[in-house]
Amino acid sequence: MTKFKTKFIHFFKLLFRSSGTELVVFLFFLVVYGYLGSFIAIHYKIIFDSRIPWDAYFSFDNKSIVMTGGSFERHPLSYYFFNWIRELALLFSDGKMNGDFRFILAWFSNIAVSLSVLQVFKYLKNIIRLPLILSLLLVLFFGAFSTTILLSFTPENFTYTLFLLTLFNHYAAIKLKKEEKIPALALAFSGITIGGLTVTNIAKVFIPVAFEKGLFKSWKKLGNAAFRGAFTIICFVLLYLNRIDFKYENIFSKTNEQYEKFSNVNSTPTWDMILSYFFGGNILFSDFIIRDKHNMMGYHYKGLVMTVYSSWIPYLFIIALLILIIWSYYKNFKNKLVQVLMISFLFDIIIHCIMRFGLHTSYIYGGHFVFIYPLLLGWLFYCYRDAPKMLSFLTVVISVLLVYLATNNYLRMTEFFWFLNTYY
Repeated sequence: MTKFKTKFIHFFKLLFRSSGTELVVFLFFLVVYGYLGSFIAIHYKIIFDSRIPWDAYFSFDNKSIVMTGGSFERHPLSYYFFNWIRELALLFSDGKMNGDFRFILAWFSNIAVSLSVLQVFKYLKNIIRLPLILSLLLVLFFGAFSTTILLSFTPENFTYTLFLLTLFNHYAAIKLKKEEKIPALALAFSGITIGGLTVTNIAKVFIPVAFEKGLFKSWKKLGNAAFRGAFTIICFVLLYLNRIDFKYENIFSKTNEQYEKFSNVNSTPTWDMILSYFFGGNILFSDFIIRDKHNMMGYHYKGLVMTVYSSWIPYLFIIALLILIIWSYYKNFKNKLVQVLMISFLFDIIIHCIMRFGLHTSYIYGGHFVFIYPLLLGWLFYCYRDAPKMLSFLTVVISVLLVYLATNNYLRMTEFFWFLNTYY
């Protein structure tokens, strides 16, 4: 009983703040995002409108996700999760899908994203052990990303995936740093929750296991890892099949249908979609365009989407950031914690950039990987902890990028509010 109590306490220390500084960071983002989301929820209908199933802004499927959890072939277990979210929101709104309902949905998203930022801060402070000022600089940088801003008030799978992935990566880093293995139950829980919200992400929970100490030098350790992996997959598959009444043939037909739908868009050059949408749109808002939409039941509405960058400066920003990320990976190539992050990122690059799934709207998938940027930048700072001049140079570079990022995203958000005032 005592051992269980200790594990329970450690979990809550991992999940929430465990120091005064962490509390300040969490509350800061909770207040900032909370004000933004509350204002939108109270004054506008865009967060949830029963007439609009999808694509009201930036291709998010708010109503569809809240009501059904999304398509079963991509989000196999999110149906159950969003049932709880919806019922809790309805409890606070007296069963009505009104402003109070939108307010609660926005605050659920706000809490999830604020906790995600906190996990990134904890990783920078406790795993990489950066000086406080650098950790704060990087979480401010991360907190100003377009993905974190949008997800802070958007009820979507990506919102909660961001939280679960940041939490898992922080937890896995603690285990690897202590040279401990990830327990079978923890691995299964991570696989079910992360993979349940987006099926392809389940592969990411197995990456840290491959870097456990002495794994490939001991048949016993390798067998134990295989058992934990098999246990996780079996639990996930059984829950997935139960969700679809064991009609597994539907998975393949729907998956092929979705792949054809989201991978055959050729209106924009591939290189531009990769830079502007996959690497760029998750961080730095690009230009917006308004499109006419309808819900296939006679209701017409306006949808806001991103287009490619129209100036050379955003491309320069993204290229500079990618250079820093590649530089960090090169300098930390032998660091297993960095390899875990980069291999995880590589999964998303393969799915979206190489297989082209959803590449034309890949700016919405940032919750799957955007937290990798501040963590890899943290490891780059770590490499030069004993080189004051290089530390100063990197600090100046990130500060300049932060100023441009904050300015650009603030101006783009004013355009977003113009859209809300005009149509919602």
